[in-house]
Amino acid sequence: MAGVVVCHASASVRERIVVTSLGVPLLAPVRAAASADELVVLARRLAPSVVLLDADLPAPGPAEAMRRLSQVAPQAAVVVLAGADDSEALERALALGARGFLTPEVNRAELAAVAAHVHSVSSLTPTPAASARNVEPRQQAAAPDTERTQPVLTRRELEVLVGMSNGRSNAQIGQDLYLSEDTVKTHARRLFRKLGASDRAQAVAIGMRRGLIQ
Repeated sequence: MAGVVVCHASASVRERIVVTSLGVPLLAPVRAAASADELVVLARRLAPSVVLLDADLPAPGPAEAMRRLSQVAPQAAVVVLAGADDSEALERALALGARGFLTPEVNRAELAAVAAHVHSVSSLTPTPAASARNVEPRQQAAAPDTERTQPVLTRRELEVLVGMSNGRSNAQIGQDLYLSEDTVKTHARRLFRKLGASDRAQAVAIGMRRGLIQ
């Protein structure tokens, strides 16, 4: 791990998260930024593994902050800080490449889970959900006549779908993938929409029928 940068417009939120992060060795060193410009400066110098980014960051905004960050620290995993009910901001951030989201009231256990997940991904270790019951997400190599209708799921959406096929609850899937339960729910909503499914059972059935899981 190469540290974390907390980028949030609120000084009190920044200070609280920095103090909380100090108890997570994998996240050290911890730095704070109040704007996209400060984030870029710190990211260029620190090359962080994790960036906790305010979903309501003032202009130029979180999307531009993520774009700039990808140029100076492409290795950084972005986790958006937003209210659990701010689904529009969360889905937009996930579409831009954020790994997930946490609330600004994030606790030490949640930060430790983020650190462990990023560390495991950087070490190329398999995720628990991918090995559960030997169910693996398949590469989407559809036949030419069905390729146009094949839904394109992200890796995270596939992992959530695999967890559902194993009978795991959203909370259990979150534990497997080191994500908050709200993040799992956001991924689930997105994959339901892509698959045209109304519930978990239908999503799993469609996933199996289309060869996304086995």
